[in-house]
Amino acid sequence: MIAWSIFIPACFALNCAPGPNNMLAFANGARLGFFRALAGGLGRMPAFAILILITIVGLGAVLATSAIAFTIIKIVGALYLIYVGIQFWRKARALAAAQSAATAVKALMRRDFLIAISNPKAIAVFTAFFPQFIDASEPAWSQLAAMGGVFLLLEVAAVLLYVAAGVLLGKVLTSQRIFVTLNRLIGGVLVASGATMVLSRQ
Repeated sequence: MIAWSIFIPACFALNCAPGPNNMLAFANGARLGFFRALAGGLGRMPAFAILILITIVGLGAVLATSAIAFTIIKIVGALYLIYVGIQFWRKARALAAAQSAATAVKALMRRDFLIAISNPKAIAVFTAFFPQFIDASEPAWSQLAAMGGVFLLLEVAAVLLYVAAGVLLGKVLTSQRIFVTLNRLIGGVLVASGATMVLSRQ
């Protein structure tokens, strides 16, 4: 039986790590308001569901043993993160001045999806983390599916937390200059994340 009392808090800690998707949720919450930012943040859910399915069927293990496959995915994901980060930096003023109605929810969801699906760290986490809680006396695939479902639920909670924190910041800090700085900070985090992925040897 899965040790849920250990898995759930450990998993939630991973969900709440300040990665690229969570930082975007935070920035969107500050700039666009709760509901639009929440809808955009949920764009990662199909991506994580796909990656969990990949892990269940065993492709995660293949990527873990194939340096070429992992490197290709890592570079593509890193380049996309760097691209988005540069866009945040270049368009910091325009984004700060934009109203919530000016940004389509579909575009927000698509950006969140692409960042999540192109991040090989997600497969690495699922491949390395989930197996630690598998009971060898029971079918592995059903346990992985159960843990994947819980992961997705906890991811929704993490989106809610980051969006709510961004909304609170947006209400306290109303200066456009502050939002320009925030957008550039988010852009810098995304570029740094992408560069770290490129330079990582694991």
